[in-house]
Amino acid sequence: MAAGKLGWRIFGGLTTVVVVVVTKKVVDSSWRFVTGSEPPANPEDPDTTWQEAIAWSLASGVGVAVARLLATRQAAIVWRRWTGELPPGIKGDNDGKDRQNLAVSAASGR
Repeated sequence: MAAGKLGWRIFGGLTTVVVVVVTKKVVDSSWRFVTGSEPPANPEDPDTTWQEAIAWSLASGVGVAVARLLATRQAAIVWRRWTGELPPGIKGDNDGKDRQNLAVSAASGR
């Protein structure tokens, strides 16, 4: 189990780092496209407007959080394919309800 835990930490960690780096570039580019200006270098700087600081914090925070969630879930799927088990620390406490919900969503087109 210790080897599996270490393997998951390395695999999950690398996956997350790559996705977060890519997401930061996407969020930065999206900011430039939408606002026509560079993202704030430091939103905590008093010279940055409150509106810009809060908007940037929301955009970057939500972007990174969602990307991290997607990366971890996808990494867990790949891990389960490789090992036949969910990664250490990620267990299905819902007794398969997620699979049932996915099946219902897929059948209903959601």
